[in-house]
Amino acid sequence: MGTAGPDFESIHRSFRPRVLRYVTRLVGSQDAEDLTQSVMLKVSAGLPGFRGDSSVSTWIYRIATNAAADWLRGRPRAASSDLDFGPDESEVPPDRVDSSAETTAVHEEMNACIRDFIERLPPDYRAVMVLSELEGFKNREIAAITGVSLDTVKIRLHRAREKLRRELEAGCNFYRDERDELACDRKPAVVTFRPRT
Repeated sequence: MGTAGPDFESIHRSFRPRVLRYVTRLVGSQDAEDLTQSVMLKVSAGLPGFRGDSSVSTWIYRIATNAAADWLRGRPRAASSDLDFGPDESEVPPDRVDSSAETTAVHEEMNACIRDFIERLPPDYRAVMVLSELEGFKNREIAAITGVSLDTVKIRLHRAREKLRRELEAGCNFYRDERDELACDRKPAVVTFRPRT
């Protein structure tokens, strides 16, 4: 007799917060709660047939990625301010949390700046960037999650990073603050006025 697979209650407890964070980063916060509920229902329905061909986390993130892709195809793009690519407080070690309001404001501005540019990436690029840079998956796991080849993941990551780097350089002034940490100021938009004829 084989061993019993993971039970839904423990999966729900362990993965629901991660799925919510992930889909929020892909589609924005407005519909993330409903989308997470949908993902967890699909996980519950699919669990009896889960054969363990991949890890549970890869399987769940694949369901979440597909659900987010379906949502993005059927909805207008979210406003950039609705997306959340910043770290959760729970992800920041206590010794790294700084209570300085000024430092917090600088970091929030930088996160907002980067978040706006990540949101502009095409959905396929955005997904691999979030999975790699923010969720910590290896390229092979990203390939399994997204259902594309390892080479395609590498290409998308390379192109996404290059596109992000170019857009950040064009739209932000980066500098080192007094703590020698990277910070940025948005470059002012150039407005050109045409004389009336």
